[in-house]
Amino acid sequence: MKNRKNAAARILSNHSVLSILTAVSLLSACSFEPRHSSQAVEDKQSQTLQQASEKLRQQQATESVLIMMDAAQQQGEASSIMAAQQYTKSKQRLHDVLTFAPSYQHKPQETYGRQPENGVKSVVVEPVSTFSIDVDTGSYSNARRMLNQGVLPPADAVRIEEFINYFDYHYVSPEVKSGPFSVQTDIAVSPWDSEKHLIRIALQGYVPEIDPELGRNLVFLLDVSGSMDQPDKLPLLSRSLNLLSRQLSAKDSVAIVVYAGASGVVLEPTPGDQHSKIQQALNQLKAGGATNGHAGIELAYDLAEQALVKNGLNRVILATDGDFNVGIHDHKQLVDLIKTKKEAGIALTTLGFGQGNYNDHLMEQLADAGNGNYYYIDTIHEARKVLVDELNSTLMIIAKDVKVQVEFNPANVAEYRLMGYENRALKQEDFNNDVVDAGEIGAGHKVTAFYEVSLVDSDNKYLDPLRYQAQGKSSAISSRSQPHLASEIALVKLRYKPLDSEKSILLTQTLKKEQITDFNQQSADFRFAIAVVGFAHKLKNSVYLQNMDYTHLVTMAQEAKGHDEFGYRAEFIQLLRSAQSMQVIQATSTTLKTLANGRLPLLNENITHQ
Repeated sequence: MKNRKNAAARILSNHSVLSILTAVSLLSACSFEPRHSSQAVEDKQSQTLQQASEKLRQQQATESVLIMMDAAQQQGEASSIMAAQQYTKSKQRLHDVLTFAPSYQHKPQETYGRQPENGVKSVVVEPVSTFSIDVDTGSYSNARRMLNQGVLPPADAVRIEEFINYFDYHYVSPEVKSGPFSVQTDIAVSPWDSEKHLIRIALQGYVPEIDPELGRNLVFLLDVSGSMDQPDKLPLLSRSLNLLSRQLSAKDSVAIVVYAGASGVVLEPTPGDQHSKIQQALNQLKAGGATNGHAGIELAYDLAEQALVKNGLNRVILATDGDFNVGIHDHKQLVDLIKTKKEAGIALTTLGFGQGNYNDHLMEQLADAGNGNYYYIDTIHEARKVLVDELNSTLMIIAKDVKVQVEFNPANVAEYRLMGYENRALKQEDFNNDVVDAGEIGAGHKVTAFYEVSLVDSDNKYLDPLRYQAQGKSSAISSRSQPHLASEIALVKLRYKPLDSEKSILLTQTLKKEQITDFNQQSADFRFAIAVVGFAHKLKNSVYLQNMDYTHLVTMAQEAKGHDEFGYRAEFIQLLRSAQSMQVIQATSTTLKTLANGRLPLLNENITHQ
């Protein structure tokens, strides 16, 4: 009798646990399913009915689980055999709930480029790291869209450098005479591993005075295909470009080209101060048909050439979801066309909209090829940030083909890892080759890059020491022959081209051991940026930064929030908290599925049959 009481008690003690887990599983079912195209009313109604039916089945299954557990409570003195039977039925009901419920995992039919995460490099083997700068921010705002909809973004959607460069930092502004941007280097002990250090390379572009007599030649190239018939696509696109048009003057020129199955001119080159005319053209846009982007781009560049401002700002602004499905079979054709047009002085900026069929990879590729930037517009607030608050940096280039090369000193550094910039990697020989293309910096742009390094005396390196390389000997020789190099950690080199030249200019800066600080001694900007780096790693499910958890990241970001004029840093902290909750739910959902498909030791262990 005593054993039977204990068995029943065990079942009862797990009643609340099972109820909670069941509830969590139902919460996980409320996942975002992106829309892939415009839906007919009948399809939407059918979908609604299906969802309602499925929800009812889930509720029924849940109620059945609770009824079974309540029955166990009512039995009290029931035999352990009966208890085991009730457990078996409850387990089956739980399995049914999980079977009926959609998976929590976000499975969009969206296109993202696959790029392996930068690995750890040995300084003895590969002492030089070279990459192109990048000031795109589309990855962050796109990930924010998904997080705000209650889903975790795919790992390939997260590009670390675009997360970092989304935020404003208070870097030292350059003197115009000294070049188009200032360079700053810092190093601090890592907050997640005291045996590692973090190196920051920071660039700050200057903001030149705008010649009021030198107008801007803009062509809006707008996707009005059927896939754009969604509230977060064409309507948001129209409102966003209306914000931009209000910033223009009589010296500026605006034209509008649309494309779907065919392309056409909605607005011929028009003075920028004719705001009503521009707004009317934008407001009358309707979506429908397939997407022939290739023809649209060619027409847009033709208009841009007609209104070309010599030595001025000439730019095509492509706004689309990137779903090119007619008129092109090889996206390389588009990239090659855009590369050709940029040589004529016409740059390309891409603005991404929408979800479901979104092609992030193509949007980034086109912007990179066109000496422009890639942004993702998820809200009208993001449109204001990109097209109003940061308009100069969005449209005005101050330096082109900007490259970074870092040479690490093997006497002091054992290994390093560049965090992000995977698709901006360059060969070592590309740095001095002015023919090789690289990224551009706009007026007032800030560019930030981080390396994680292990110094030679670190007790926690990723890589084992090499057996056959005379690492210590070569380092010692270098230090004796050139003692002034003994304290250097790295040599940072930058190359850029002025706008009026095809010959690059070299800048150099050394980073020394004397610059090493404790992490908490670094500026708020440094510490906040590292919280952003950590967040991007978590979303990518990176094999690195395993000792950094969400709680630590939230605390770090809160303490380093500093002045937050537009609330972007506060918003970031909320995204951290949301992602933490979603990962907990996702992990719980996975555990529930595992338990439902196997045995539940919590419920059936130690049940004694009499």
